[in-house]
Amino acid sequence: MVITGGGTGGHLSIARAVKEELNRRGVRPLFLGSATGQDRDWFGEDEGFSEKYFFDIRSVVDKGVLGKVQSMAKILQAAGKSSSIFRKEGVGTVFSVGGYAAAPATIAAIMKRKDFYIHEQNAVMGRLNALFAKSAKAIFSPYLEDSPVKDYPVSDIFFQNARVRTVIKTVIFLGGSQGATAINDFARKIAPLLHERGIGIIHQSGKRDFEKMQRFYREAGIDAELFVFHKKLHEKIAEADFAICRAGASTLWELVASQLPALYVPYPFAAGDHQYYNAKYLADRGLSFVVRQDALQKEDVQKIFDADIARMSEGLKGLISPDGAAKIVDYMGY
Repeated sequence: MVITGGGTGGHLSIARAVKEELNRRGVRPLFLGSATGQDRDWFGEDEGFSEKYFFDIRSVVDKGVLGKVQSMAKILQAAGKSSSIFRKEGVGTVFSVGGYAAAPATIAAIMKRKDFYIHEQNAVMGRLNALFAKSAKAIFSPYLEDSPVKDYPVSDIFFQNARVRTVIKTVIFLGGSQGATAINDFARKIAPLLHERGIGIIHQSGKRDFEKMQRFYREAGIDAELFVFHKKLHEKIAEADFAICRAGASTLWELVASQLPALYVPYPFAAGDHQYYNAKYLADRGLSFVVRQDALQKEDVQKIFDADIARMSEGLKGLISPDGAAKIVDYMGY
């Protein structure tokens, strides 16, 4: 079996979850990805794969005509290599998590008539997944009504730490490890209001704004728990009663598994505006708030104060179950 795709953490976290489930069943899949994204950082030393291949390919998006032609040529060359790998390794199934890194193995899977499956992480289907969707035996997604498995693979630790929130004692700002300036700026606006109400603050600022936020909290006399990155972020999420964050797929479903209500501020430049539609899926069910970055105001803090936290938190329970990866692997016949 081949797992393919990646480029960014949202894709790769699904690849890892399915790989780990296969490993539990005594299967070591192959990984086919890109040398230019985060794929090698995630899986370069991972012994859970029997073999790993990182192709020198790049996305064709946001390039001129010559750049697109050059990128496509490299992708097609890598697709030929993928076909050879399939033949040598006796590959029967290809599982794609999307992203441009999946293009070579996807093309090879279709040409060689392999069992081909897609996992779509977002409410707006990625370009590669949309292009090859009709060739897939199944598309796994929490957003698609006809998906055979709607459970998003999330680490068990988030389910283990889940609890119903009934009152807001602590708010967590999640700017991501790279930092989201819009989240950090909003924190500066509303932190004094939270502090006045005795609400504690946990804040992942990212590296870029860390010193600025450190200075702000010190000068404001607010004892916030501030950090750039935390190896056990799941513990901080478990401590919080409300989150303010972006709406990337992994973050969103980890918070759902934790039963942690949130105000989502979608990254405005995400492909297809998918972060907005990720968050809207929950907001339409009354289980979260979503505010566009350019519309975010200090007054939006009132949404937090007025929210029926217990109803929202309880409503998040059961949207997905802890065995998402196992169900996907079962469906593929492994």
